[in-house]
Amino acid sequence: MFIPKPPFLSYRCRTLLTTFIGWLTLSGHSLASNVEHHYFSSPTLGYDYPYSVYLPDNYDTQSTTPYPVIYMLHGSFGTDRDWVSRGNLQQVADRLIRAGHIPPAVFIMPGSRSWWVDGYNEPARSAFFNDLMPHVEATYHVGQERHLRGVAGLSAGGYGALNFALERPDLFAAVAALSPASYAPLPPRNSSAWRHPAFINDQGQFDRELWETLNYTAHLEEYRLRVTPRGTDEEGDLPPVPLYISAGRSDVYDAEFHARLLRQAMERIQPNAVRLDLYPGGHTWQVWRASLPAALNFLFQYVGQTNSVAGIEKQAEAQVETQTEEQIEQQNEKQANEARVEAASPSGLESTASTEEVSS
Repeated sequence: MFIPKPPFLSYRCRTLLTTFIGWLTLSGHSLASNVEHHYFSSPTLGYDYPYSVYLPDNYDTQSTTPYPVIYMLHGSFGTDRDWVSRGNLQQVADRLIRAGHIPPAVFIMPGSRSWWVDGYNEPARSAFFNDLMPHVEATYHVGQERHLRGVAGLSAGGYGALNFALERPDLFAAVAALSPASYAPLPPRNSSAWRHPAFINDQGQFDRELWETLNYTAHLEEYRLRVTPRGTDEEGDLPPVPLYISAGRSDVYDAEFHARLLRQAMERIQPNAVRLDLYPGGHTWQVWRASLPAALNFLFQYVGQTNSVAGIEKQAEAQVETQTEEQIEQQNEKQANEARVEAASPSGLESTASTEEVSS
């Protein structure tokens, strides 16, 4: 009996259909996380406070354990949407969670008109602590303890994140500052701080005294006293806040120089809990996208861990100090190249955004 052979077109169609179904399955899974944009009434500001929130795949408000939460601060003249629209945070978080490198977590991306300070234009610092954090903890199933919170930021947001961690080490388990605009003693002349409403006084002049009062250098001594064991009855059990720093080697605001100063200052206080990564590039989203995976991996070595001291000791043992500077350069170059490829892909950002210098 003759049995006709299935036509080639039929087989090809089945193959294409199978591939298409698989693609839909993978695409659906990759888009399972959710990003939402919200406002709430802020008594401190006197107007609505904007923020974006990343909720992980299968976010469950009835989970027996709360989610870790990371607060991600934008840069000077930025918005609450920057980390998602330009920083690829959703894609990076999805990938790291799926790979098991970080746990499912909630990311809060607030918006501010200031440099995250109580400046001349708005009380951004007070609104963050007094309004935003209580709102988030009442609205989302996130932890309300130190070991379940982290804070991070880029440029002026790195300035803010660092200040928040130094001022309130009781609230955060770790901090990441990407190209932080934590300039000491003053910002470089090309920095937007000189013209930002947060630092411009009633006479229209940059307030140097306000800058020095609010900068991280003003918090170091009190922070040191709070996290350094003194062997007395007054000794507390508050561990230091581990710090991740990154910067581009070609930064127009000389972020590498200021990042090294910051690392030196912090290593005097917590020598085993500071990491600095340097990347090829300037004060751009290319550098921040490249360093975001390393920053999140660093944060979650402590956020979500019940024993922060043990985490710091573990990190010290695993420090890349055993690598040569050449090896570190090669690793950073590889990450930067991966970020360029990602930015050029259809799911990434427009290529122009990756080369623009961002004001700081």
